[in-house]
Amino acid sequence: MSKFKMICLDIDGTLLNSNNEITKGIKKAIKTAVDQKGIPVILVSARMPKGIIFLLKELEIEAPIICYSGALILDKNRKILSKRNIDALDIKKVYSYAKEFGIHVSLYKDDEWYIEKMDEWARQESEITNITPTIVKFNDSIEKWKGEGSGANKILCMAAPNKIKLLKEKLKIDSLNIYPSKSTYLEIMPKEASKTSAIEILREKFNIKQSEILAAGDNYNDIDMIEYAGLGVAMGNAPDEVKRCADFVTLSNDEDGVAEVIKKFCLDN
Repeated sequence: MSKFKMICLDIDGTLLNSNNEITKGIKKAIKTAVDQKGIPVILVSARMPKGIIFLLKELEIEAPIICYSGALILDKNRKILSKRNIDALDIKKVYSYAKEFGIHVSLYKDDEWYIEKMDEWARQESEITNITPTIVKFNDSIEKWKGEGSGANKILCMAAPNKIKLLKEKLKIDSLNIYPSKSTYLEIMPKEASKTSAIEILREKFNIKQSEILAAGDNYNDIDMIEYAGLGVAMGNAPDEVKRCADFVTLSNDEDGVAEVIKKFCLDN
């Protein structure tokens, strides 16, 4: 019997290959873990709910999802278990700095994606996620959220690597968690939200020990959950810094690395 009772998987660069696909091998391994071993498989991502739910349907599983790197957790019936928002004034600061550098800004709240205009960055992200954004005036939205005492769950800034680096250096806001998910993407979440804090909520819900969690990821924003899990797994395509934090390095996302690690540690016992 497997010692692991929950599997937490990042999506982009981990579950999905370079063509943004779930391979047959990975789907089979996940289905076997869920159906035969009774192990819940949790998708943990910076994506919005719409960008995750269709993958659950493709995998033919039901499970809670962790969205916006922990800022929003939904149960298997899509009811909110936990939600964190970025304060409207912080959104205004980020938006102001991004405009100064000519950087694209996307705002995500609940299950909606907001932009000010459809540019090359929004088109690219829309093609990757199969989601169409809503065009709004950010200043109007920010003022509305300020009045409601709410805000976005996530801000995504997209631009050339040199601009992203400049913005990251400029943004010194203690209440925000700011990190590049790749050289052209800067992800911004509430400080108290993290993949680990969200997994901890589900760990308690499922009454599972920390040592019984297997977590796999490929990027810097996955380090916290890789270090937290009983078995932290880095993908073969992960940067060396991420690999050094892991207990095990599996094959790359183009070599069915997720399937390999599930078969090795959850099915061969």
